[in-house]
Amino acid sequence: MAALARASRYVFRWNKQVDPTFALSTRSMASKTPVGFVGLGNMGSPMATNLLKNGYPVIATDVFPGSCKEIQDLGAHVVDSPADVADKSDRIITMLPSSPDVIDVFTGPSGILKKVKKGTLLIDSSTIDPAVSKEMSVAAEKMGAVFMDAPVSGGVGAASLAKLTFMVGGPEEEFNAAQELLSCMGANVVYCGQVGTGQAVKLCNNMLLAIGMIGTAETMNLGIRLGLDPKLLAKILNMSSGRCWSSDTYNPVPGVMEGVPSANNYQGGFVTTLMAKDLGLAQNTATSTKTPIPLGSLAHQIYRVMGSRGYANKDFSSVFQFLREEEGQ
Repeated sequence: MAALARASRYVFRWNKQVDPTFALSTRSMASKTPVGFVGLGNMGSPMATNLLKNGYPVIATDVFPGSCKEIQDLGAHVVDSPADVADKSDRIITMLPSSPDVIDVFTGPSGILKKVKKGTLLIDSSTIDPAVSKEMSVAAEKMGAVFMDAPVSGGVGAASLAKLTFMVGGPEEEFNAAQELLSCMGANVVYCGQVGTGQAVKLCNNMLLAIGMIGTAETMNLGIRLGLDPKLLAKILNMSSGRCWSSDTYNPVPGVMEGVPSANNYQGGFVTTLMAKDLGLAQNTATSTKTPIPLGSLAHQIYRVMGSRGYANKDFSSVFQFLREEEGQ
């Protein structure tokens, strides 16, 4: 029923100075209803851009107005608040840093739920506490809207290339409607179960990612201290049983790979602060379920310490640099 309610069409006066590469997509916009997008940070901006590339008119906003300029130049319609987004669209995607941000964007004074229409599909791609996703689902349901959690994996690079993996939780009958949009931004869209299960999968993934990155950094550092060439070591690891994503796709050692944060002084990517936040969420859920996660807990401590040692805004692969400094080099 909610999907039927989203069948209405909206007409807006879009920015006429659109990048030529978007010409084909903009011609098809008239046949597609606008999609709202709240949160245009490192991940949200390329995600919204890919919606435009696929011919969806985008209604966008961000707490930092300057973050909206790029997407506006590409043809998006920028509004002042999440409530304004809800007033002008019946499918909304949010990509926000933390649980408090999600709560404010949905239930705050200028939040989505202030003007949300019945039948609106709300897709939250933030990584937050599963309990908060469930709370937002209940609040949305009271307003006649449908909430789904759909956190992502893949990082900024995958977001730019529309190769993200989406882990979706929510009513199964709404999955196809969500998949239509998410497939424009990702290569994999997987239904995980009811609301909160997407977040559960994401927290498990990121805990493993952090543990794997620390292990890769320790291994590479040990090999270097033993006199091995880091490129040679990485090559052998990646054809052996120690191979993992952190070694073959996102290596933390400067000079081993191009196009990754370690090749750019650890700028861009997934910052240490956010990894520490996700590990904290994993720690909380482990405590509430009485699940032992000794390595996850240690990873959380390491990334928290890094945040206080000048690494807060560097990519989480900078743990390699952190370990090198710890040994006095």
